[in-house]
Amino acid sequence: MRVVVIVVFDDVTMMDVAGAGEVFAEANRFGGEYSIKIASVDGSDVMTSIGVRLGVTDSIASVESADTVLVAGSDNIPARPIDPALVEAVRSLAGRTRRLGSICTGSFILAQAGLLGGRRATTHWRNIRSLARAFPDITVEPDAIFVRDGDIYTSAGISSGVDLALALVEQDHGADLVRDVARWLVVYLKRAGGQSQFSALIEANPPPQSALRVVTEAIAADPGADHSVPSLAARAALSTRQLTRLFRSELGTTPADYVEMVRIDVARSALDAGRTVTDAAHLAGFGSTETLRRAFVQRLGVPPKAYRDRFRTAMRT
Repeated sequence: MRVVVIVVFDDVTMMDVAGAGEVFAEANRFGGEYSIKIASVDGSDVMTSIGVRLGVTDSIASVESADTVLVAGSDNIPARPIDPALVEAVRSLAGRTRRLGSICTGSFILAQAGLLGGRRATTHWRNIRSLARAFPDITVEPDAIFVRDGDIYTSAGISSGVDLALALVEQDHGADLVRDVARWLVVYLKRAGGQSQFSALIEANPPPQSALRVVTEAIAADPGADHSVPSLAARAALSTRQLTRLFRSELGTTPADYVEMVRIDVARSALDAGRTVTDAAHLAGFGSTETLRRAFVQRLGVPPKAYRDRFRTAMRT
C-alpha cells in the first residue's frame, strides 16, 4: 500500500482535506493501493473551517514513513504566526516521505519549515504576493494550478488539491486509471488555463497621496479612453519615465499591463452578466473581439466565449 498522509490542524480548510483524500480513495476503486492517514501534531482531532470536527488517525510523529505527504491549508495561515510545533513536525516528516506537497496556503507551512528555499512554488492567488514577500528565496509562480520542483509539489487555491492529487495518481498508475478517477468524480482531468481566470487581476491600489491615484481612477472611470503612457504621464504631470517607475514600485506592473488588466476585469464583469463577447469588447475598450480574445487567452488561458460559458452561472437548464 502507498501511504498518503494529509497533515491537518485546527481551522484547516475542509475541502483541502476532503478533495485530495477522495481522489486517492476513488483511485482504489480502479486498482490503486492507497492507505490514507489524517495526521495532526499530537494525534488529536481538529476543528475544520466549516465548524465540524475532523477525525484524525495518527500523530505526525507516529508516521514512520509515507509515500506521499500533503499539507493542507487554511485562510488564517498567511495572517497569523504558524504554530512552531506544526512547522517542526512537518519539517521532520519531510525526511520520511517519497514526495511532499501542499494544498492552497499549506505552502506557507512548507516555506516556514525551510522546505521551499531555492525552489519554485505556488499558492492561492490571493496570497501570492504575501508568499513572495515573506520568502524571497522562493520563485513564486502566480498563475500555476500546481507546481512540481523535484519531489516537492505546491498547489493553488483549495480545489486545486484535486488537480494535484490527480496528477500524483497519474504519476503512480498512468493515464488510463486517473482518467477513470476523474470521470467518476465528474471533474476535469486537466483544467484549461491557470488560476488567474479565477482571481481578481487588479487588487493593489497606490498609496492615498500617490500621483498614480489620478491615473488609476481615470482608467477605472473610462477604460476605453486613450491610456497610452504619454497620455497617462501628462494626466499625472509626470515624465513617462517617472510614471513607469511609479507603476513598478507601487503596483508591481507596467502602465500598459495595468490598463489591460482593468479592461479584462471590465470584460469579465460584462460576460458574467451575460453580455455577448462583442458587447464586452466594446464596454471594456478593446478595439475588436479579436483583441479581447488574444488578451483573454494570454492572461486567463481561455478565450472569452469559453470563459462566459464556464463562469456566468452555476445553474443548468
